[in-house]
Amino acid sequence: MDLQTDILIVGAGPTGLALACQLIRYGVRFVIVDTKDSTTPFSRAIGVQARTLEIYDQIGLADELISLGHRAEKVKFLKDGVVRGEADLSELGVGLSPFPYVLLVEQGLHEKLLYQYIRDNDCDVLWQHEMVSFVDGDDVTAEVRKPDGSTLSIRAKYLVGCDGAKSRVRRDLGLTFEGDTVERLFYVADVELNWPHGHDALQINLGEDNLTAFFPLKGEDRWRLVGTFPEGHKKDEGDILYDEIERQIEHDMGSKLDITKVNWFSVYNVHSRAVNAFSKGRCFVAGDAAHIHTPAGAQGMNTGIQDGYNLAWKLALALKGKADGALLATYNEERLRNAQALLKTTDRVFEFAASDEWLVSVVRNNVFPYVFGTALKFDIVKNEIFSIVSQIGISYSGLKLSSGTDGFAVEPGERMPWFEADGKSIYSSLTSPAFHLLLFGADSEVCSGLRQAMRSKWQDDIEIQEHPLQEAVKKAFGCESPFLVLLRPDNYIGYLSDDLSAEKLNEYLARY
Repeated sequence: MDLQTDILIVGAGPTGLALACQLIRYGVRFVIVDTKDSTTPFSRAIGVQARTLEIYDQIGLADELISLGHRAEKVKFLKDGVVRGEADLSELGVGLSPFPYVLLVEQGLHEKLLYQYIRDNDCDVLWQHEMVSFVDGDDVTAEVRKPDGSTLSIRAKYLVGCDGAKSRVRRDLGLTFEGDTVERLFYVADVELNWPHGHDALQINLGEDNLTAFFPLKGEDRWRLVGTFPEGHKKDEGDILYDEIERQIEHDMGSKLDITKVNWFSVYNVHSRAVNAFSKGRCFVAGDAAHIHTPAGAQGMNTGIQDGYNLAWKLALALKGKADGALLATYNEERLRNAQALLKTTDRVFEFAASDEWLVSVVRNNVFPYVFGTALKFDIVKNEIFSIVSQIGISYSGLKLSSGTDGFAVEPGERMPWFEADGKSIYSSLTSPAFHLLLFGADSEVCSGLRQAMRSKWQDDIEIQEHPLQEAVKKAFGCESPFLVLLRPDNYIGYLSDDLSAEKLNEYLARY
């Protein structure tokens, strides 16, 4: 039996499942296949950033995911098992996002939530189905092996490879995956641990040439442990048992651990690599299939989810005949630049965390724990760190889909700044999967003229909203006079101008 669909998604990890949820928003048909039996039973990636929660909030999933996790509101720095300093993270992103924190939630629970959303919308995943080949032509035709060994032919308009670091889609497309392998073995373990320093904080033990991180998980005495073996560790990853991980942690901390149960552990090599292109023909890659890096800053899973968020609305417009290949090409332009910048950032953070260079080690162990908490009391430091870690600072400014006039505190290509007016989040009016034209401070005659011009040209493709020019708006945009903002369906600023005429706005929309 053959299947026909709009989008074939290969891989049902967080990236593939989140992409499927976005396609549901746009009414796009899809088939998603995965070789696994079901969602992962393990915790794996646990950090969910503010930008991901903002995305989930649009489809009503943020609150439920938050209920499954644990907010990282404090960090303690330890040396030789003794607390040397701490920092309050609870105010880190206040005023910048409705979710001003990092959420720690197990990947298994995260995936189940996304999968349930898919099933609640009368869709499903073809589990235990392996894509064995595909041909890209006028459509994409893929051969998929079913659980009984027979094959299924799936015909789709587009294919998206969300099939992980060893992606078959990436390989068969002939995309390169250049970069480096970190000369360390990483370990991760989920344990139940009687910990003397409380369960209310992320805790980091600083070593001479490494660090060990303890992440509190929801539930009594439940922790995620992450660290590295020293350079030159001779064993292969598959030959290491948990006891060796525990001995390494106790060696690095200089004290014994009271671990009562080990739920899961893994040892793995870490790579820092990115594709040379995120798309080829009618095929795309996203998530670990497109970029992998060190776990510094909990960026990987969140970046993959944002890949799908960027791609979904562009595929939807192309499938509906409302955009051409030029719009789809911007997926590669925007996400490739982001991936390359991300690799540089995570590499630098890991180098600081694990370097055995004398000066770096001295600063990391004897200066950083004592000054970090103080530095976070300065808004300029706090805001910069949160913007990077939370991914709200990702910008497509200067690229093809970003246009407008100068003189604002934000640029076209940046995420719509978050603020509250009259006690209401601006994001609460931006949940529909459409372009949003926001008119701030415009008089009724101007608003009426723009509505008529937009409706005659673009019908119902653009949702138009009128907002007063309140102080929160002036502060967010750095503008005292009326202006307009055209938001893309992913709530990034496409066009920003104090010219309230329809002419240039129509020129922008007509490009794609």
